[in-house]
Amino acid sequence: MAAFDEVQGKLGFGLMRLPKVEDASGERIDLGQVERMVDAFLDAGLTYFDTAYVYHDGQSECVARKALVERHPREAFTLATKLPAWKLEKPEDMQRIFDEQLERTGAGFFDYYLLHNVADEHIGVYERMGAWEWAQRLRDKGLIRHLGFSFHDTADVLDRLLTEHPEVEFVQLQINYLDWGHDVVQSGACYEVAERHGVPVVVMEPVKGGTLAKLPEDVAAPLTALDASASQASWALRFAASLSQVKMVLSGMSTEAQMADNLATLAPSAFKPLTQEERDALHEVVSRYTSVETVGCTACRYCTPGCPQGIDIPAIISCVNNRRRYRDGRSEMAYQRALTAGSARASACVACGQCESACPQHLPIIEVLKEAAEAFDTKEE
Repeated sequence: MAAFDEVQGKLGFGLMRLPKVEDASGERIDLGQVERMVDAFLDAGLTYFDTAYVYHDGQSECVARKALVERHPREAFTLATKLPAWKLEKPEDMQRIFDEQLERTGAGFFDYYLLHNVADEHIGVYERMGAWEWAQRLRDKGLIRHLGFSFHDTADVLDRLLTEHPEVEFVQLQINYLDWGHDVVQSGACYEVAERHGVPVVVMEPVKGGTLAKLPEDVAAPLTALDASASQASWALRFAASLSQVKMVLSGMSTEAQMADNLATLAPSAFKPLTQEERDALHEVVSRYTSVETVGCTACRYCTPGCPQGIDIPAIISCVNNRRRYRDGRSEMAYQRALTAGSARASACVACGQCESACPQHLPIIEVLKEAAEAFDTKEE
């Protein structure tokens, strides 16, 4: 069976930004809310769930077991997870991690298995470990049904990888209307490479980490003029789902309200491809948005676990972007909230570079933290 023949609809449930609650023991994933979201997703006729070994510090795969695998027939859903290059020190680590993933999820097999974040710095790791060949052997055994990889690099690198690895059945790309012509992310160029190779595309970050769900009023005006009742997130999801090579659009839903809105947009019975008039409106949104230069952080949080100073880098970057856009007091208030939530100050940065090496977007994080320190920390002195 070809990849995605067994999948219904184009909306995938990304288990990387799960809802949380506070209790006496601290912050934890809200399993009850996740279960309700899973049920609503399946009831809408959708079947694709996406997790990874590292999401929620390993808890995402465990939640997939509790909220999905143990509560629904195995044939009622498809499950994707990923192998992280940065956790591999020797070839044996691949099988150890895979076995742990099977234990965590209880899934028995994975419908979709990806080499995680295949980018310049990780390509060599996967090659040295023999990851491509190892994954094919698991596919031959039926433990993996379909093999792919998630990708954060240039279109030229993607073209080379798809040429060298014809065994790949799908590729997961960061695609959204704001990054379509981005010089670094290269959403449009990467999509065209996949299309040229005839490789199905799974979309990640369609709402750019929530950025496209909370546009400034003047930026969103062209969309509001067309349909004031449509959420900003719905436009971003429809953009990605309207691309012919796209088979799946992942959304890291954190609330039942987000789930309801996404189901109203991309459930099989609800999806409507963009019209030309709507595409023109999105083009105008991009023009307005990019008139103010912001930092293209998607809040994937790959940068934070290794920060020796405990800086919540995505939260600080969000404060910088707010300051650039609005030039008012809201960015200072957001910065104080980040500190209250446990982040170290931006001025605590020691410029070790760990964050920049981990960032899939190749952002100049050290310089951004310097900007934040000058903007916010000097006011406290």
